[in-house]
Amino acid sequence: MAGETDIAREPGTGTADPAASGRIARNFEILLVSTRLGLTSFGGPIAHLGYFREEYVTRRKWLRDDEYADLVALCQFLPGPASSQVGISVGLTRAGFLGGFLAWLGFTMPSAIAMIAFAYGVSAAGGVSDAAWLHGLKIVAVAVVALAVWGMAGTLCPDRARRILAILAAIAMLAVPSALSQIGVIAAGGVLGWLLLRPGESAEISASRRTWGRPLAIASLVLFAALLVGLPLARPYIANQSFDLFDSMYRAGSLVFGGGHVVLPLLRQEVVTTGWISQESFVAGYGFAQAVPGPLFTFSAYLGASIETLPARWMGGLLALGAIYLPSFLLVTGTLPFWDRLRRHMPSRRAIMGINAAVVGLLVAALYDPIWTSAIHAPKDLALGLAAFALLAFWKVPPWIVVALAAAGGWAIAAS
Repeated sequence: MAGETDIAREPGTGTADPAASGRIARNFEILLVSTRLGLTSFGGPIAHLGYFREEYVTRRKWLRDDEYADLVALCQFLPGPASSQVGISVGLTRAGFLGGFLAWLGFTMPSAIAMIAFAYGVSAAGGVSDAAWLHGLKIVAVAVVALAVWGMAGTLCPDRARRILAILAAIAMLAVPSALSQIGVIAAGGVLGWLLLRPGESAEISASRRTWGRPLAIASLVLFAALLVGLPLARPYIANQSFDLFDSMYRAGSLVFGGGHVVLPLLRQEVVTTGWISQESFVAGYGFAQAVPGPLFTFSAYLGASIETLPARWMGGLLALGAIYLPSFLLVTGTLPFWDRLRRHMPSRRAIMGINAAVVGLLVAALYDPIWTSAIHAPKDLALGLAAFALLAFWKVPPWIVVALAAAGGWAIAAS
């Protein structure tokens, strides 16, 4: 017991080490905040970015708007779940690797646990995707995204050139909506920013807060590529269904741009056509995934836990969850140090200004489709959305309270 009490004490003083205590406090805060987000973040990846901005930028001031936008721009370029990668990046910059893991754990596990429980037979949840309270949560997602657009546009599009660039990005995404178009719009924003925009001489660039260097970053990228190539090559020689599941989920997390719903066809190919689960079970799990907060990639936990031939189904769920997110950890760890260096280079800063403006345009497009189109069907829906926006923007009500009120509002609209 004495060893436990001495861990956080300075040598020879008998007093607590402030640095160690500070690290513990930061990590606990990250876990607490991300868990609350994991319990209340409805509405899909774009809405998640709005929740993150409200919590990490506006409320807690862990990041400035430009820093947050840089992380969003980076994660939009990477394959996998962009919103989860942004959360991991925030944790990494705040408290290193443990902070990144805790940020992911808190945001992901609430919905993952719910999905595994559903795989064990929460059949009473059938039809929940059409529930009235869920409609209220879709409406509050409109308010969250609108608030994110409002705040980020004021900071990232302060001049006419960047406003025009954001509008053009929104038009392009609405005209040709696809994951490939999203990548193209961001790339075009970077090129136009590099050619046309000029950052002010006094533009503030924050100090780096990463705690790892380029060798570790390169090692992460090499490991990412080695697993992506090596797992399929080894699969024919390893007769083990858990290994097959890990390979399938790792590939899904590595190759899909756009995240969320875009990954569903690949997941179906991996688990339904192989006979691991039925088409009906796949559709039922997807329906339930719409009713829980957090990232849609936790659908993988349901799929792993639904494979009855695995020795322990709950372990299959955790294995699938870890495999689909492992590429995100490796890619973020491998690219963030280089991104931090690039954003300090003047030509790169011009490109990032254009990318940030394009990201605002992407948010504008997403605010309309699918956020607005899936939620606002009648004047009552719009009234509830305006009320949620006012609570968030003007009264600064905590998002989780607004989510609860919006769910109740969905019930009231259905009953009226």
